[in-house]
Amino acid sequence: MMDVRKRLFELQDKEYAAFQLRLMPTVAEDRIIGVRVPQITGLAKELIKEDYRSFLVTLPHRYYDEDMLHGKVISQIKDYGECVREAERFLPYVDNWAVCDSMTPKVFKKHRPELLDKVMEWVHSEDTYTCRFGIRMAMDHYLDDDFNINCMESISQIRSEEYYINMMIAWYFATALTKRWNAAYPYIAGRCLDPWTHHKTIMKAGDSYRITYEQKRLLNRLK
Repeated sequence: MMDVRKRLFELQDKEYAAFQLRLMPTVAEDRIIGVRVPQITGLAKELIKEDYRSFLVTLPHRYYDEDMLHGKVISQIKDYGECVREAERFLPYVDNWAVCDSMTPKVFKKHRPELLDKVMEWVHSEDTYTCRFGIRMAMDHYLDDDFNINCMESISQIRSEEYYINMMIAWYFATALTKRWNAAYPYIAGRCLDPWTHHKTIMKAGDSYRITYEQKRLLNRLK
């Protein structure tokens, strides 16, 4: 079996560790090894071919980089049921936005109808990063061909003091404005989000090249 921690330290970049620390104020300095994301992704692809389950059961992990690897391994699991179970087992241990956002399971694309109930459950979670993960999955899977207005409605009703939840809501609605303008714009025009998230959504949408000049003009009137 792969010695995961040893492999991570072999890939250590201390300058990158210092850079990561500035981006993640919620993570203690002594938890960051400093492994770049492409290398962690490559390691996850190796591990998924071995006894990856032995690694996934070793929770909680000592290092942030181990958590990142955990998320990347979950993203590689091909069995839908197992992937959901492992994501739900891991989410209570997630304590930062980067690890949360590292989980982008490929298998979810093939199971969107049955995934929807889980996404709605995660969106309504009181846990910061479970909620953020749910909103991210709603953004990834239900704004295109499988668009679901119930997801949008539920997300618009979230009220939280958590910065990382509100930023994800803003990201979701800014993305929704680029993909589903007619559905998303009424939520902004009607000021259905809390004031901070409302303004952050408009700012993020304003930076998008997929929003037309006329659409940006409409949004700017709502600041």
